[in-house]
Amino acid sequence: MTTSELPAGADQERLADRLLRSTAARSYDPELDIDWSAPPQEGKLFLPEYRSSLYGTAMWERLSPDQRRELGKHEAASVAGFGIWLECILMRLLTKLAYEGDPATRHVQYALAELAEECRHSTMFARLIEWLGVPYYRPSRRVHALGRLLTATAHGPAMWGAILIGEEITDRYQREMAADDSIQPIVQMVNRIHILEEARHIGFARAELARSAARLPRAELPVQRVMLGRVAFTVARNLVNPQVYRTVGLDPAEARRAALANPAHHETLRYGGEKITAFLREAGMIGPPATHLWRRSHLIA
Repeated sequence: MTTSELPAGADQERLADRLLRSTAARSYDPELDIDWSAPPQEGKLFLPEYRSSLYGTAMWERLSPDQRRELGKHEAASVAGFGIWLECILMRLLTKLAYEGDPATRHVQYALAELAEECRHSTMFARLIEWLGVPYYRPSRRVHALGRLLTATAHGPAMWGAILIGEEITDRYQREMAADDSIQPIVQMVNRIHILEEARHIGFARAELARSAARLPRAELPVQRVMLGRVAFTVARNLVNPQVYRTVGLDPAEARRAALANPAHHETLRYGGEKITAFLREAGMIGPPATHLWRRSHLIA
């Protein structure tokens, strides 16, 4: 039985009702609430330098201040583009939940409300890429195919865990940037909108994961852990598309090797994953036979 087939209990309905009321009271329309006509501000960054994947490497030291700022702009666009890919997966999963569930329940109604917000988020990230004036860094064919497989097969705690990995890692970076006045105001506003609305989505997914993990047959736990470990590895390895390095005159393959070996980048990934990995450990979703995937992702030490 999948998560979406389980009957909605009283606690589940109360949470969904609260989230629906919050959605009605505090939501944004990025088309109206962000001034996309405003140009980038001189001297402001698009990404904190210490969050760049090459920060601290010999390659980084050879870059000029303008090149470092340019690289940060393209890395920010890469994360936004990958965010669209992740949110498209999330929307397909939410659609499946609504398709199989009872629309008269607050639980399914909130899934539909979240689906609407995720549509706006994807549009917002697309507008951000357009505003940055950079290419859309598309996931590789292999990663694209993995996303299609995930939407077809994910269920139970692995489904909700996949959603949380995509949401919580980027949420950690966005909270940091939203409070950093060295960052471009448009980027900050995108982050603030996403933080506010994703807080509801994270609360919903965490409750669903805990509920489905508690009912998971013991024999299925290794399969769920492997599926989730693969998601974690894929997300961590694809936040930064290697083609971003070409924009500052670096060889993409060489720069990617430097980034993957960079202790500062490893620390950034662990920082992004700190809260979600603690939650998933407590829920029993990180462990053998998939621990090595989490370590290779650098989301855990």
